[in-house]
Amino acid sequence: MNLEHLKQLIREVPDFPKPGILFYDITTLLKDPAGLKTVIDALRDRYQGAGVAQVLGVEARGFIFAPALAYALGAGFVPVRKPKKLPAKTIREEYQLEYGTDALEIHEDAVREGQRVLIVDDLLATGGTAAATARLVEKLGGVVAGFGFVVELDFLKGREKLAGYEVHSLLHYDK
Repeated sequence: MNLEHLKQLIREVPDFPKPGILFYDITTLLKDPAGLKTVIDALRDRYQGAGVAQVLGVEARGFIFAPALAYALGAGFVPVRKPKKLPAKTIREEYQLEYGTDALEIHEDAVREGQRVLIVDDLLATGGTAAATARLVEKLGGVVAGFGFVVELDFLKGREKLAGYEVHSLLHYDK
């Protein structure tokens, strides 16, 4: 399925969040009913029949797509959040940023041993957040069934950090 037409619905914002960065703003895609439906349907079509029990959405924009996809797949939704945002007992995974570290947390009872989990986010850039999320799933005994992204920035080579996992991105940008 060719989804290149969706790029017309994504606004490109130069110099955000800092000079020299070209930001791909998905809010313009989200407000388009046909565009949003196309994204969810395409991800559903890719993972239907993959035995996904939980769809994990990574804070914050993963929260937009993951619940709708979970519904479409007949799966549950699990939020993966920044530290100290979840109310019950959590496990934590730190990961490297360009300048420093960050961390993600998940409830320790969010994924059961052997459960197949799909990790969803809006964007694959350097891969650090996605790899940290996979480590959280595996610490809980879950199995990463794959990664689903709306946009992948190929030039940042984030897919390399996800070697050994099934990675599917709907749209690719080379610059």
